[in-house]
Amino acid sequence: MSEAQILRTVLDRWKSAVDAHEPDLVASYFTDDAIFQGLHPYAVGRAGVAAYYAAQPLGLTAVYEIRETRRLVDDLVLGYLEVEFGFTDRPPLTVHLGMLLIRAGDGWLITHYQVSNLN
Repeated sequence: MSEAQILRTVLDRWKSAVDAHEPDLVASYFTDDAIFQGLHPYAVGRAGVAAYYAAQPLGLTAVYEIRETRRLVDDLVLGYLEVEFGFTDRPPLTVHLGMLLIRAGDGWLITHYQVSNLN
């Protein structure tokens, strides 16, 4: 499986859970010790990821575009993306997202998530 296919597999599930406002499901796509940096103070672990997404407004949507990928080692994939977060009550917010995915059994989980707002 290519790096882009690995990213899309994980990101499509992440997007679906974000769009459905299911913070615990979003968090399940992260490792237990994931480093997570959204646009608020960072967190470590699934509980912090779930709390971050639980605080997001209802109606939040995510549309992503993969910009770059690298396989750092067999079980570690780097992705650099542009993500547009849509809201029901304000203009969308476009951010840059860097993430590391690690192989976990037969699948992949997010182990590092870093958002940058360069606007």
